[in-house]
Amino acid sequence: MTTPMLDETTGGVRLVAGTKPDAKPALAVFLPNWVGDVVMCTPALRALRQRFPQALIVAVYRRYLAELLAGCPWFDDAIASDDFWPMVRQLRSRQATWGLLFPNSLRAALAAWLGGCRNRIGYRRDGRSWLLTEALDWPAIEKGRRLPYPVLLAYNRLAQRLGCPDPGVQMQLFTTPEQEAAAERIWQKRNWQTRPVVALHPGAAYGSAKCWPVDYFAELARRLAWELACGVLVLCGPAERKIAQEIEKLSSHPQVYGLHHERIDLGLVKACLKRVAMLITTDSGPRHIAVAFDRPVVTIFGPTHIAWTETFHPRSLHLQQIVSCGPCQLRRCPRDHRCMRELTPEFVFEQACSWLHRWRDACTVPLETVQAAAAFSPGLNRNP
Repeated sequence: MTTPMLDETTGGVRLVAGTKPDAKPALAVFLPNWVGDVVMCTPALRALRQRFPQALIVAVYRRYLAELLAGCPWFDDAIASDDFWPMVRQLRSRQATWGLLFPNSLRAALAAWLGGCRNRIGYRRDGRSWLLTEALDWPAIEKGRRLPYPVLLAYNRLAQRLGCPDPGVQMQLFTTPEQEAAAERIWQKRNWQTRPVVALHPGAAYGSAKCWPVDYFAELARRLAWELACGVLVLCGPAERKIAQEIEKLSSHPQVYGLHHERIDLGLVKACLKRVAMLITTDSGPRHIAVAFDRPVVTIFGPTHIAWTETFHPRSLHLQQIVSCGPCQLRRCPRDHRCMRELTPEFVFEQACSWLHRWRDACTVPLETVQAAAAFSPGLNRNP
């Protein structure tokens, strides 16, 4: 049996195996449900693996995240399940003594308790404190309300509570040969080996308030293709195929290609983002995937506080229009969506040109087309 012990030297907790020769300390790590949040907890996951190299680390996550996490070297075992009771039964069979909860939900805490984790660490949220053996307060609170605070750093605090040194802010993902091959087929089919490719992501699982207008994305795609001679890949999830299709149609350019033509999963999106010259996106999961591969990113923010999802990535540019009603954090705009509509395609195009030129080392093709665009666009030197 695994026994918990306090590590006096770090103030954290260390996992100590029992008396059996083959016994291993076991830690169940409950991952977030959102794509971006999973990527933001990768510094903490890496730190846990480094801190406990001999431990049995079991990742618990939603099934659709499996392709996102494929190739990750930090776990010894995984429970990928969307169903509560099968997940609990699988967790009990792993005999994990410790449970580290990245999600703030009551469901995750209840699963850890019923799954046999005698020690359960997480944030004091969703009325679940009674289910946690150690409930941490949110790092930024004022008059009982949570203030915007980088989720990435909040996740790091959980790992540090288990004795890890500061995990840092470098997010990290991996691809498999199969995922790379699927992306390569698209590049070959589109003949993109000799031109920079800019990816656009118009969707947002959070809600429509985060979405930039489709006609704006189409105009941006058209200008990127015509004026920069870029290939433009319009990303989408299974539920966003019609959006990608409409952007491709409205752009009226053969170098604009929607991912709706392909069999979509997170593994393909991940492998495509690994090879693009830049991503222009809403505040959504692909933004964090691109950062994990150190790609230049331009993020169009609307109703959300930038602080919540700050990535501390030097190649990331945040665009947000200051309006009297925002940032409101609403999923759907009850008014005129001015925070997004006032960020015009012309402005975003100019900023994107500037950002692509600034990080021209990210291009895997000759820079001449980007330099030509620098001379063409009057707004190009706003970020010297």
